[in-house]
Amino acid sequence: MTESQSRYSIVERLTQKKLDLLSEGSELEEEVKKKKQIIDSLKKDLEEWESDLEQDIEKKKRIKNREIEKAEISSNNAVERKVAKMEDIKDKIKAIDKALERIEEISKNSPTN
Repeated sequence: MTESQSRYSIVERLTQKKLDLLSEGSELEEEVKKKKQIIDSLKKDLEEWESDLEQDIEKKKRIKNREIEKAEISSNNAVERKVAKMEDIKDKIKAIDKALERIEEISKNSPTN
């Protein structure tokens, strides 16, 4: 019976060792699986970050283009106002010149006291 118990004990220890090794292998497989999931998650995060950056850049580009358009409109309006104002100034200068000419004529024709 001792021999039978000894064999049973050996079989039990070997079986336990086999189960331990299988468990260790499963743990390693699980660890590798988790690491791959982390990689996949990081890749997804990177893709989302890049997409967010692209969207942000496009948004900022649209804003800058709108600012440029507004500045161009403002500049064009300023040019138009300047042209109109310069015409007004020229007309006023002509009127002043005419007035000065009249005053000069009057001064020439009137006797000085």
